[in-house]
Amino acid sequence: MGIIFYLCNNLLKLKIMMEIGDKVPEILGTDQDGKQISLSDFKGKKLVLYFYPKDSTPGCTSQACNLRDNYELMMKRGYAVVGVSVQDEKSHKKFIEKYNLPFPLIADVDKKLNEAFGVYGEKKMYGRSYMGTFRTTFIIGTDGTVEEIFTPKQIKVKEHAEQILAAAEQK
Repeated sequence: MGIIFYLCNNLLKLKIMMEIGDKVPEILGTDQDGKQISLSDFKGKKLVLYFYPKDSTPGCTSQACNLRDNYELMMKRGYAVVGVSVQDEKSHKKFIEKYNLPFPLIADVDKKLNEAFGVYGEKKMYGRSYMGTFRTTFIIGTDGTVEEIFTPKQIKVKEHAEQILAAAEQK
């Protein structure tokens, strides 16, 4: 696990982020239908576990639609896709229906998965500080360990599926 320090309320806080080679927890969370999502549900596939800030916002919608538009190709290449945000099941259902998303979205309302992966923390926008999810994607291998991480600065929301597939070809 990587260690990141950040300043929150003038106190230095410690943040632990998953790193390549780290083992991912078996239980990931609950999806838009209240169904428990586990790592073993994707046995034999690589898992694209992508964390995003909020349903139906421009960047998050672009990212989800790019993954949707390339979903069949990703499945053919051995990937499954699961999104994670802190919105509730109702919000996720609405997002899935509006944009016809073919993959599940985990409703991480208690932020346990966000915190376990180290993607929840203080953000700044327009001079305002708030707590939120950092857009981050983890590629989890068939052995249940993190193989690749796409950080917020690396992710291009309109080309994310292509980024994932290109990185796989380079290995």
